[in-house]
This record gives sequence, structure tokens and C-alpha cells, in this order.
Amino acid sequence: MSRPAPFRITILISGRGSNMTAIARACLAGTLDAEVTDVISDRAEAAGLAAARDLGAATATVPRPPGLSSADFEAQLVRAIEAARPDAIALAGFMRILSTPFVERYLGRMLNIHPSLLPAYRGLHTHRRVLAAGEAEHGASVHFVTPELDAGPIVLQSKVRVHPDDSEDSLAARVIATEHVIYPRVLGWFAQRRLQWHDGGAWLDGTRLETPIVEDFRAAAI
Repeated sequence: MSRPAPFRITILISGRGSNMTAIARACLAGTLDAEVTDVISDRAEAAGLAAARDLGAATATVPRPPGLSSADFEAQLVRAIEAARPDAIALAGFMRILSTPFVERYLGRMLNIHPSLLPAYRGLHTHRRVLAAGEAEHGASVHFVTPELDAGPIVLQSKVRVHPDDSEDSLAARVIATEHVIYPRVLGWFAQRRLQWHDGGAWLDGTRLETPIVEDFRAAAI
């Protein structure tokens, strides 16, 4: 009997691609039963492209030079994605706001990781804002992508403690260490068909997730 075709993941990045690397390594190690078929960046200089090639993934660049419309950029991005025939698309530090038509094209197949305990601190500079607000806890959220920024159904969150002497860098490092755990885990559930998009929500093992699953790293040595 032939082995089923592997679950195919396309990853979009803009920078160093540390979450992309974590996902690809999990695939190679067999802890995520999937294959990163390609990594696409909007920046030719993105360090993650070289890392992806070292891990055996094909790479492509879809830049948006001055004067190129959002619609034309996204049309090129769609062509690059469709060439890879992915089962899922993972945004991993992809620093572009995607249009409603683009998101709706891949609704239920596109996931993102955001460095905050959503719905708190959507958008940029989350670590700085958490520290400025004097929060005691911080973390990351893996969610389905919907047209509203950082507002899709949340599947899994990590939670870390904010230390009194934390800087942006120290807090970011602690959060991203948890991202490298929870993002491959969620993609694994998706590859196994345990996680599904249905009726505008995230369903795990046949049950709608009314609240996110939370993995507590507050006592972890990270």
C-alpha cells in the first residue's frame, strides 16, 4: 500500500524566519507529520530564505517595489503559493497586511502566530506595550487568519511570566521560545485533521474552541 502524500505547508516570512525554522525542523524530525514544501518572502534579503534552503525547502521571493499596487503584489503572491499546492499556509513573521479577498481565498487554511495573548495587544511592538502597561503575564497566540487583523479564532496560546527586570529583548526571547513549541503543535493538529475550520470557528477533535487552549510556561526555565 502506498504511503499517503505528505501534508504540504507553505510558509510566508519577511525576516529571519525563526518560527519557519522551528516548523521545518519539526517536520524533518517527524514530530510534525508534514512537509514544508516552500518558503516565500516579500524581501530578497530575508535571512530566513537561506535557512529554509539549508533545511531542504524551496524558496521564492515576491517583492513589492514602489509603485506596485497591493492587488498586483497579491496576484503574484497567489501565483507563487498556488504553484506549491499547499494544504496549509503559515504566516511566520510575514510583515504585510493582506487584503480581504486574499484572506478569503485561503480562509480556513491560513494560520498565524502573534506575540501576545490575543485579543490583547494586536498589531506591532507587543513586548514594549506589555512592559509599559505593567502586565504580569505575556505570551503568544496561534490563530486562523481572518480579514480583521489579529482577530481570527485562537487555537493555542503560550503564557509566560513578565519579570520585573525584563527588557523588550529578554521578554521577546522568552516568548519566542514558546512560539517554537506551540506553532508546530497546532500545525501538527491541522495536518492530522484534528484541527478544522468550521462555521467560522476553530474546532479541535470535533469540539468548537470557545476559548483558546493555554499552555502555561510561567514556571519553565526559559
